[in-house]
Amino acid sequence: MPDPSSFSPMQQQKALWLSTTAFTLCFAVWTIFSIIGITIKEELGLTEFEYGVLIATPILTGSLVRLILGVWTERYGGRLVFSLQMLFTGLATWALTWADSYAGFLLAALGVGMAGGSFIIGVAYVSKWFPAQRQGTALGIFGMGNVGAAVTKFIAPFILVAWGWQAVAQIWAVGIALMGVVFLLVARDDPDFEARRAQGIAGPTLAEQFAPLKKLQVWRFALYYFFVFGGFVALALWLPHYLTQVYGVDLRVAGMAAAAFSLSASIFRAYGGILSDRFGARTVMYWTFGFSALFLFMLSYPPTDYTIRGKDGLISFSTEMGLWPFVVTLFALGFFMSLGKAAIFKHIPVYYPNHVGAVGGLVGMIGGLGGFVLPIVFGAALDLTGIWTSCFALLLLIVVVSMAWMHLSIRAMERRAQGRALDRLPNFPELAEVHDPERTVMPRVLDDWRPENPTFWAEQGRRIARRNLWISIPALTLAFAVWMVWSVVVAKLPLIGFGFTQDQLFWLAALPALSGATLRIFYSFMVPIFGGRLWTTLSTASLLIPAMGIGYAVQDPATPYVIFVALALLCGLGGANFASSMANISFFFPKSEKGNALGLNAGLGNLGVSLMQFLVPIVITMGVFGAMGGAAQELSDGSRLWMQNAGFIWVPFIIASTIAAWLGMNDITDARASFREQAVIFTRLHNWVMCLLYIGTFGSFIGYSAGFPLLIKLAFPDVNALQFVFLGPLVGALSRAGTGWLSDRVGGGRVTFWVFAGMIASVGLVIVSLQALSFWGFFAGFMALFFFTGVGNSSTFQMIPVIMRKEVARLEPQLSPEDRRRQSDRESAAIIAFTSAIGAYGGFFIPKAYGSSIALTGSAIGALWAFLGFYVLCLAVTWVFYTRPGGLLHDIERGRASAGAASPA
Repeated sequence: MPDPSSFSPMQQQKALWLSTTAFTLCFAVWTIFSIIGITIKEELGLTEFEYGVLIATPILTGSLVRLILGVWTERYGGRLVFSLQMLFTGLATWALTWADSYAGFLLAALGVGMAGGSFIIGVAYVSKWFPAQRQGTALGIFGMGNVGAAVTKFIAPFILVAWGWQAVAQIWAVGIALMGVVFLLVARDDPDFEARRAQGIAGPTLAEQFAPLKKLQVWRFALYYFFVFGGFVALALWLPHYLTQVYGVDLRVAGMAAAAFSLSASIFRAYGGILSDRFGARTVMYWTFGFSALFLFMLSYPPTDYTIRGKDGLISFSTEMGLWPFVVTLFALGFFMSLGKAAIFKHIPVYYPNHVGAVGGLVGMIGGLGGFVLPIVFGAALDLTGIWTSCFALLLLIVVVSMAWMHLSIRAMERRAQGRALDRLPNFPELAEVHDPERTVMPRVLDDWRPENPTFWAEQGRRIARRNLWISIPALTLAFAVWMVWSVVVAKLPLIGFGFTQDQLFWLAALPALSGATLRIFYSFMVPIFGGRLWTTLSTASLLIPAMGIGYAVQDPATPYVIFVALALLCGLGGANFASSMANISFFFPKSEKGNALGLNAGLGNLGVSLMQFLVPIVITMGVFGAMGGAAQELSDGSRLWMQNAGFIWVPFIIASTIAAWLGMNDITDARASFREQAVIFTRLHNWVMCLLYIGTFGSFIGYSAGFPLLIKLAFPDVNALQFVFLGPLVGALSRAGTGWLSDRVGGGRVTFWVFAGMIASVGLVIVSLQALSFWGFFAGFMALFFFTGVGNSSTFQMIPVIMRKEVARLEPQLSPEDRRRQSDRESAAIIAFTSAIGAYGGFFIPKAYGSSIALTGSAIGALWAFLGFYVLCLAVTWVFYTRPGGLLHDIERGRASAGAASPA
């Protein structure tokens, strides 16, 4: 590649200012719907959702084409690609005037969106003209083309008022097409492209250009850009509508106020490039996220009335941001967003000098998608909450997540560079003189972990393992509570004014089990990839989304059904957590204690189902959170419910558990493995055998938990099911937590065999009691079933590590003892997680079997006979594979051999 410092200043400036002018016009066209869209909305009578889709459609096209345009720029040169892109956009913009229907406008809007692809063409083109130490400034100046959004908001309203929106489209179309011709005739191919063409060197292949996209760092940059650029575009489109509705100003005033934000978020991008060159892009990103969080907190605070009981009586006051303070705060927010845009694209040419097009294209695409997704989400959040400032609250959440990820990534890089020295520093400089690092250091990553070594285990292993276990248990308890809370919410929706059909309600009840089971498959492999500490933190924090979503959605009977479908699927996040939690804890304990540890983790985690079924019916009858939690829902009989509490009640506990996981848990170096390394379990026969057995134990537990209330209601309509439903999951959870030691002592295979024998007898009792209409016989049979499922959940998981110790020793004898131990531990954890995923489908199929049996025969007895037959199959499989003389576990569980003997550690 030619040395950029050898180019004359005139050549560099010509390339820079031609590109900046072209990008300004492209951006003006790209945001044209922020002005003309309001008039089109009125002409066509569009709903808020249809309007949101219309103004976001160009953003979608402009985002998606960035990746391919970046690749084409690297291959064919920026001059040709930029010119053709502008000519095509001009034609599509003129086509807007021919549209006479909503579908026609959407089709033309797809073409207008090509204007948004200009950014990555310009970045790849301009960066080739400047050396690394000046690229931040150059790309910052180029990025000032974002001011095109302000140009549209300043000028377009006056043209629209004078001649109509069609004139705006025609003028913008002619302007961008002329610029395309000028760029083709006046601009010069970038030096890198000229050099390759002169030497006859082909452009880089797609595989070469896309290679960096496998790096997590690239996706981290993309999230940053999702906020600074996607948030900017979204607000540029949303603000005129927001200002006219909230502050009651006319379109011209709204356009001018919104243009002030677009102006500050654009023209200071050049200054951001200068600051990035001088102080470093990382420092500028800290400024961006820190100040953006402050301003977004101010903007997201809704108008609120307060009443305080003072010593002399009530003191009332209100908080509300006026129009001009709002505009000033937006201007300040735009300033720091513009700095961030420059800082992000300062990173890319430095880290990926030969892949600017592909990497910049991906980052730009994700950022542009923010401009498409966020306006739609803004509208949905407004419909869901009824609060106009919810759009700023959403942006605040994105900023906080981005800043946390950036800081943690930087800390990880520092730790890799400095090793354990950082862990030995005091928390505060003032403590340096009294700081004792040997007592206070708590390494996050355990490089030396030997739980099978008795000395290591006694001196430090047991203490660390138990700490991780007791942090994991409440996180898993909350996960089960959130997973199953949907069953209570769905049952109450008709009472609080939601007119969903029975079929719709059934699907809402079934979706969490379906999504939870499916997500478990993916969660099964996450701990070895990301580490148990990070993944437990993230997976626990993710429970906030369905918990808070439920709290807001149930307060408005007009909430669309699709929102409830999304929330039902998101509740599955709670069910998915089980797979990763069990895989994580299995790494910490020696095989002699795995059964008890996994039993405690899973059993007390399963307790979340019973806790939810006991707690939620109580908290929804009282205003636990006062005015902050929202108003009650009035029922037809005059009573009131606070259904939002079913979700809100878990929020403070989820936050506390998330913090505890991050601060108190550990990662184990030996547990790290790629998906490819873990995928070997799919070739192991016993992985699939154990999936079958776990469907019989856990699948029964979760399926009976979900279907027990419905079955009582159908079979014994005079019985108040709410008095009893929590007892079944409680018995199952406690039996799982309290019997892990039994499998460690006598063997999981033997326990599992007798579990299925007990389940067969219990189902028989339930069938006989249903035929005799004996509630107490029915209830006793189900309590026995829940007890045996809990014991079987624990015993099957105890079997897996023992099985894999023996199997890995047989299948891979070439491994050293230590490598054999490590391999068997990894496969055991993966199989434990994967079987939990398959077993969770019982939560969907058992209630569905009840429904099918009732539809076909008028009774649930047919389904129960099918369950009994399945348990007979599981009993036979357990005996044939594991407990018969000659079975895999027969000699081990009777003390004649040991797993350790087969696989010495």
